[in-house]
Amino acid sequence: MRSPAANAESRLSLWRRVREFAVPPSMIESATARRRVGDWAGACAAARVDVDLDLRAVARRHGRELAARLRADLRHLAPDLLRWHLPRVAPDGLLRPALTISLVRYDPAEQDATEPVHLVVRTPPAWADAGQRISLTLWAGSRAKQAGGHPHSRPDRRFRLDLHRHLWDARQADELRGRSGAEHLPTEDGGGGPPWREPGHAVHRWAAEAAILLRAEGRTGAAVAVRLGPRRRLVLDVPPRGMNVGQRPEGGEQNLRYARTTRAGHAAALPVLPDAATWLPPDLELLCHGLIGVDQLHPLVASALDPDRPAAGTRALPGPGAQPRLVVCRGARHRIGLVDGVLAALDHDPAEIRREELLAALTGSPLPCLQAIDEAHRRPACLPDIRARLDHGDIAGALATVQALLGPDALLRAGDLREELETAALRRITYGLFRAGLTGHAPPPSSRDRRPKRDRRSHPRHATFR
Repeated sequence: MRSPAANAESRLSLWRRVREFAVPPSMIESATARRRVGDWAGACAAARVDVDLDLRAVARRHGRELAARLRADLRHLAPDLLRWHLPRVAPDGLLRPALTISLVRYDPAEQDATEPVHLVVRTPPAWADAGQRISLTLWAGSRAKQAGGHPHSRPDRRFRLDLHRHLWDARQADELRGRSGAEHLPTEDGGGGPPWREPGHAVHRWAAEAAILLRAEGRTGAAVAVRLGPRRRLVLDVPPRGMNVGQRPEGGEQNLRYARTTRAGHAAALPVLPDAATWLPPDLELLCHGLIGVDQLHPLVASALDPDRPAAGTRALPGPGAQPRLVVCRGARHRIGLVDGVLAALDHDPAEIRREELLAALTGSPLPCLQAIDEAHRRPACLPDIRARLDHGDIAGALATVQALLGPDALLRAGDLREELETAALRRITYGLFRAGLTGHAPPPSSRDRRPKRDRRSHPRHATFR
């Protein structure tokens, strides 16, 4: 069994990787520019969000008042910030699949309407997650016809953001510091103590967040279930008066009752503390452990967690090095670099290169410079980073890395790099079929999809990190 400290290290390592590749600076810059001019649909397109709603149809079906409120929320939706805060799973840090997450709950204004309308965001199932695209739509109650064949169309009780608008609404992004309780972080105790003292749990915020949840549910005082892990629940008794948003809990753990449940019981019938309130924000943990800099965060997150920091633009994407690479060739240091859009050996004349290529074709041993070029085409050293960008849907970033390495006019040779790019293209077709409703279940495994980690549902550590 892994220790809490080891689990914390693994979680933070995963989130550090997520922050590096999941929401690239180019996406943040494009989505922010379009949002600031009022183009919410363009901002969603820049953040790879498919919009499945029509404001005119919403006005006809639910009334102009609800449509106006929806339009106002959409104009301030920061889809790149939403993607930044969506729940993710191990081992790759990809979006948690097959979720329907409520962003806003609109109470019905008409007398005949019995259920509220939710603005929701949906993640595709694991077998159709190519590109890590998400969709934005309305959920109008359990009796409404749900399109798209999503396996879980009802908003999830545990993963909900309607009580945490600061995680997607640009108007309230500054509330992240107060809602995370950054001023009152508990001291680390090495993983000892009760189960809710494990690293990553926002125990110092649970009472206040539970009061917010109960007020939203129309209750003045009751108990709330806190999910600590599989078959691990904690029952939190909230005083009738509750607590204010920024108030620090007094009496701390006196109101906490730990319940290890192995079957459905009392905790299953209680309101569930949202996952976003159960865990500390990963950005706050990364900053506290010195694993990330403020400049590497989303600009809205950085300004919230470090309000004294001067305003800055989006993160700068490190540019590829233009310097030639050195290779030890026949006892000397030779250079390989880009020439006329392709990777070439700079210290060998063309006639010598042609002779060596002919020798290699006749099963001879090519020059080390040519071996290095061939290795870059088939299995480059930056392949893990390219794979991470493809997994998180940053196709443009992956292709830019390949072009910086091999040149824009290079022809890919058979190898791991080419297989990764081909697999990404084929999986995009699967996502298109899912969006079109042409396949309702997971297709049979493809022979090209050779990595078992793709099917994260069967992974023994299919854990959620927040």
